[in-house]
Amino acid sequence: MRLKKHLVFLCLFSIFNCVFKAFADEPQRIPLAGTWRFKMDAADRGINEKWFAKTLDEQVKLPGSMAENNKGENITLKTQWTGSIYDSSFFFNPRLEKYRKEGNIKIPFWLTPNKHYVGAAWYQKDVEIPAGWAKKHLILFLEQPHTETIVWIDDQQVGMQNSMVAPHQYNISKLLSPGKHTITIRVDNRIKEINVGPDSHSLTDHTQGNWNGINGRMEIIADNPLYVEDLQVYPNLKEATAQLKIVLNNEIGKAQKGEIHISAQSFNSSKKHQVRPIIIKFNSKGASDSLVADLPMGDFLTWDEFSPALYRLTAALMVKGKKVSEKQVTFGMRSFKADGHYFTINGRKTFLRGTVDNAVFPLTGYPATDLDSWLRIMRKCKAYGLNHVRYHSWCPPEAAFEAADLVGIYLQPEGPSWANHGSSLGYGAPIDQFIYDETTRMAKQYGNYASFCMMAYGNEPRGRQVEYLTEFNNYWKAKDSRRLYTGASVGGSWPVIPNNEFMVRAGARGLDWNRQPESYSTYADKIRQFAVPFVAHEMGQYCVFPNFDEIKKYTGVYRAKNFELFQEDLADHHMADQAHLFMMASGKLQALCYKYEIEKALRTPNYSGFQLLSLNDYPGQGTALVGVLDAFWDDKGYIDSTAFTRFCDDVVPLASLKKFTFNNSETFEAEIQVANYSQNPFDKATVICYLKDELGKTLFTYTYKSKLAIGLNTLGNISYSLSAISKAAKLNLEVEIAGTKYSNNWNVWVYPAKLPQLQTDVYYTTALDAKAKAVLAKGGKVFLNAAGQVVKGKEVVQTFLPVFWNTSWFKMRPPHTLGFLVNPKHPAFADFPTAYHSELQWWEIVNKQQVMVLEDFPADFRPIIQPIDTWFMNRRLASVFEAKVGGGKLVVSSSDLSPQKADGTPAKQLYYSIVKYMASADFNPKNDIKIELVEDIFKTPTKQQFDTFTKSSPDELRPKSSLQNKN
Repeated sequence: MRLKKHLVFLCLFSIFNCVFKAFADEPQRIPLAGTWRFKMDAADRGINEKWFAKTLDEQVKLPGSMAENNKGENITLKTQWTGSIYDSSFFFNPRLEKYRKEGNIKIPFWLTPNKHYVGAAWYQKDVEIPAGWAKKHLILFLEQPHTETIVWIDDQQVGMQNSMVAPHQYNISKLLSPGKHTITIRVDNRIKEINVGPDSHSLTDHTQGNWNGINGRMEIIADNPLYVEDLQVYPNLKEATAQLKIVLNNEIGKAQKGEIHISAQSFNSSKKHQVRPIIIKFNSKGASDSLVADLPMGDFLTWDEFSPALYRLTAALMVKGKKVSEKQVTFGMRSFKADGHYFTINGRKTFLRGTVDNAVFPLTGYPATDLDSWLRIMRKCKAYGLNHVRYHSWCPPEAAFEAADLVGIYLQPEGPSWANHGSSLGYGAPIDQFIYDETTRMAKQYGNYASFCMMAYGNEPRGRQVEYLTEFNNYWKAKDSRRLYTGASVGGSWPVIPNNEFMVRAGARGLDWNRQPESYSTYADKIRQFAVPFVAHEMGQYCVFPNFDEIKKYTGVYRAKNFELFQEDLADHHMADQAHLFMMASGKLQALCYKYEIEKALRTPNYSGFQLLSLNDYPGQGTALVGVLDAFWDDKGYIDSTAFTRFCDDVVPLASLKKFTFNNSETFEAEIQVANYSQNPFDKATVICYLKDELGKTLFTYTYKSKLAIGLNTLGNISYSLSAISKAAKLNLEVEIAGTKYSNNWNVWVYPAKLPQLQTDVYYTTALDAKAKAVLAKGGKVFLNAAGQVVKGKEVVQTFLPVFWNTSWFKMRPPHTLGFLVNPKHPAFADFPTAYHSELQWWEIVNKQQVMVLEDFPADFRPIIQPIDTWFMNRRLASVFEAKVGGGKLVVSSSDLSPQKADGTPAKQLYYSIVKYMASADFNPKNDIKIELVEDIFKTPTKQQFDTFTKSSPDELRPKSSLQNKN
């Protein structure tokens, strides 16, 4: 028994000894997370007073920010924010005075941190260096400082680094001997000589915030003085190889011979692949040597959005048969190219369905650096049918690339700059070189990640941008062929950079709903000039009313004071009880707009992709609630991923219709298409078209059996006579690919071509004249068509489309409304099928029609049709209302509803439905108001008017010439 125990012990000892030897020569680490000494340096005295040689007297926890540690200055009206403000009304508007008082400051432009600080701050920690680390290569690794760091070891300055895209890594080998030492780090988040632009998402208070601190991994790493400093992998699918570019550093001080043993294996796919190892011999004679070798990949696995197979490559540095150091990287065998107008992934055409990630982190105020957080975001994007993310004027941390690699997302990180609003490119300022330095750091730190497919300098610059960005493209195309390059992501008025490998550009986006809505037009004319792939820049930007239930989620460094202000202001306008319905109704309109814009992109020949702005909300720039998800990447309740992927996925059925409202003397017609950007063609798909009524009864079915190639497939036309429909009806066309998850649908409306004659006692008028008053005085009924006559509300512009981005950033540029709210069960809609929100049959009724402001009406007064105002004004609006007036009953419409409208149109059908209601016993308005209140709508302007109190404007409101070649 004793012998058996002894043998077990020897076996365990051998195992542990092998494990120890296996890891003994790999990098060792001293974690630096925890308590650090701290001191703010608002007066910038620390360097002159040698704080690095003193013991700082406060404490903070790192990794983290000053705000997380409750350090900094309280928020006041004099807080010096980092970011442009174009609507200064908050600071002057008497209505908002209570939100400017100390103790109740509520900033409407963005989220409010608990503390704010811009300047230098000092962080200090003591460390004990093990005796075994003598003569080791030592690196101080700071994953994400914000932004400039200066490091001291004891009283010796190591250096200064300034990067917002990659870790700060200091070689401290010569300064750290075994024993106790003090590390002091000065972090400065001011914009100084290098001005990336105050609205750059890398540092602006509009997004993550201009925070001061150190985030992510913090550690001292010890390695052998002979080590692999850099290892870049260049996949070549055609040759079935991966070219390796290795930089070998030698700090020993004498020549070293040895071998690098290269091995690679897949690790995240069901099919496993072990690459045949190779050995690279080296003879290191200098401080740094470069080696190049090809790794034959054999029968390799490829990486794409559908099968994101990855390899883990290990480079073991061997000297005299002993492993002295090791470096691991992950990569994927993929080829992301531009082929004419389209992108290809591994030779197959693809279409980018993307969102802009604006660096919104509402709990911490800085980007997450853990893998799980980024996996959640990437999987959420995938769940909503997306395969692409652009990082607007910032580069995410490494965990984002790792997550995108695992999930299968094509990334476009950018340099950390929006060189505008006080910055510009091409004039020889420090920003010019900084862009090259930062993008070089990005390529080195993240270049092996398969998801890193595209890159740009950043967003919408000013200056000599054509010359600068043309040279930028040339530099990177020659330096690194693993990805595609575009000079900048820009709006439609920016100059074209001629050597872009793809365009990220506005111009070919949006919905032309100044005309009757349809689903057959394309963006083809707007992209005809481009011979490279075209990706729509910042598509969408359709606003939704705030979700005040979101306020309770802000439990970190930020508070949604903007939401609190809007919520209280809504209550002051007597509509607090309608907040959730406003959000839901405006959200349904937002989703409708996204559906039709995305479908238009998918049916456009030679269109290559889009980047939504954005899938989730943007809480800055005036509060831009443009996402179907909130700032936390959670859905808001009005559309989920299942509904969204009907029109945004790798395969989308499409229907081209010339209109969505018909009369029953017409024939319903549609052309059926399928956009297929899946992994494979469909050899023989069964595509079924159904036309159903609101009860789900099938009126018409047609089936196509067709091959679906990669790209846009046109199947044919369907038609159906509507003559059997005798009353107003809402129908639904659904197109599905049998046996798959892919289906899509569209609502259409049918009205009688000839309406029955109504015999009523309702007096129709276009003026509240003596006769109308007389009818009311006798207890009669009056329908007042006030279209074009409204004074109180004349300044409010209503279109069918909702607010774009937000009315604060664009200085109340129209439209001002967010759709409308109705009660579909109200008897006024008995003959006008409708949901509680905007649908396409309403277009001619609301588009460019006046609204009325009911600012003096009773607090509980609710109109029949209630347009939803921008949350910056919260005016109580009406398109149609009813009331008891002057002894009679009155309906007032600021939309043009009249008996003169043609039968079979939505406007005539709604008029018919309302008048029929007025003629019935159900017509019994709740509120009794004075006639003077109604008359005032046509006499007196609105009391609450908008004034920006500032002359500055965002780029989109400036003359085109001001964006070019200006310093």
